[in-house]
Amino acid sequence: MLIFLGCKIKEKHKVKKPNILFIMSDDHTSQAWGIYGGILKDYVQNQNIKRLANEGITLNNAFCTNSICVPSRASILTGQYSNKNGVYTLNDALDSDSLNIAKVLNKNGYQTAIIGKWHLKKEPSGFDHYNILHDQGRYWDPILKTPKNFHKPSAEWDVHKGFSTDVITHLSLEWLNRRSKEKPFMLMTHFKATHEPFDFPERFKDLYTDIDLPEPASLFDFSPETTGRSFIGQKLENLSWRYEQASNAPDKWWCKYPELPFYTKNMDSIAARKATYQKLVKDFLRSGAAIDDNIGKILDYLEASGLADNTIVIYTADQGYFLGEHGFFDKRLIYEESLRMPFIIRYPKEIPSGKRIDDIILNIDFPALFADYAGIKVPGSIQGKSFRKNLMGKTPENWRTSAYYRYWTNDTIRPGHFGIRNKKYKLVLFYGQSLDMTGSSKESTAPSWEFYDLEKDPHENNNAYNDNSYSKIIKKMKIELIKLRKEYEDTDAQYTILQDIFENHWN
Repeated sequence: MLIFLGCKIKEKHKVKKPNILFIMSDDHTSQAWGIYGGILKDYVQNQNIKRLANEGITLNNAFCTNSICVPSRASILTGQYSNKNGVYTLNDALDSDSLNIAKVLNKNGYQTAIIGKWHLKKEPSGFDHYNILHDQGRYWDPILKTPKNFHKPSAEWDVHKGFSTDVITHLSLEWLNRRSKEKPFMLMTHFKATHEPFDFPERFKDLYTDIDLPEPASLFDFSPETTGRSFIGQKLENLSWRYEQASNAPDKWWCKYPELPFYTKNMDSIAARKATYQKLVKDFLRSGAAIDDNIGKILDYLEASGLADNTIVIYTADQGYFLGEHGFFDKRLIYEESLRMPFIIRYPKEIPSGKRIDDIILNIDFPALFADYAGIKVPGSIQGKSFRKNLMGKTPENWRTSAYYRYWTNDTIRPGHFGIRNKKYKLVLFYGQSLDMTGSSKESTAPSWEFYDLEKDPHENNNAYNDNSYSKIIKKMKIELIKLRKEYEDTDAQYTILQDIFENHWN
């Protein structure tokens, strides 16, 4: 029997409806989970991630619909694409009046809470309890806001001593311990980790100290010409520049990176990229180790309190992240490392253990799944679909075979784009227009198509759009792309400049 905060927490009361515990990290990409293969799989600290995977189901093809923190989180709550919920970029806010899954569950007898990262600007709605990080949050001694002080001056916000991942876990367990035992619950535990600046607690400081971690094959991709891309992307040199700025003036920089100072002065381009990669990946995996450690604390609590069998436990990340692939860091792009959301779900009463499914699942599907498990009719505003049957090995015959993706924040190094991915191929149009999106560059780029054969070229190192052998496949995918854009009401009919681009560049 576990003793928590001085109280015995053995529960006798049973509820029929399942509890939902949704654990989400920030940017904790599949390459750093250790259960999706890859060059880092033997180096990841993932005891509890593997524990969840062995006791539940791993999704091989879960994808976000807009790979950036704020829009992805809005889609997870509303079940809608950005064009429907109004959250297109990092600068947008989720309207408190918007229908979200917390409101739906709360109105149908669920106790709801969110603890940790929120980042959707306006006050959370639909939650009985919230304790959320201010903005992005900070790793050490995080500031959290509650209904009592959300609208108060910053001096009245709560500072919690310690490392954020540990603090968020402690607050989550504290809420679980004091909640009403008469109702089922939905708890969203949202970690700041592994977001930049990739910090970690002292206990993981010595991980990887005396070794070099393996490098991705495309680490030394310095130019888009090597792959046929039309844009530069967010290169590792931009990260090394950030490290150096923070090293020079740590009190003036926007974040505090661990293990500074760091410089690449007097290194050639290869050596500098190698050094930057090693720092990024070691810090990233150390930050991820703290997540795994705290997932273990949560799972142990559920077991000790008798909640495990009737609680659906999910661990996922809001999107993927580049760890040196293509020479990149960050996310945003439709490429695999950024697009994929690692996802594990455990529900002993219904889901088989140790399985994987290849069905294409989107983040807009999560609210529909929650509603399904709660026995609630899925609201008509939700564009996603419940994948409960998929998890039981009974994939509906009409289940999607393609995923539609849209990234709205235009920049010359990462243009605005949309595309489609099925199990074999990917087709993308980088349209390169700001469309007056908040935070977008007004500087446009020439429209450009990209196409990848994911079976022959899984790491997307060769844009095969102009390869005539794929012309029939590309034509079919363009038809499917039009179909999905109509289905999700994302046709850009209001943008004359895009309609001109489609007329001149679609065929």
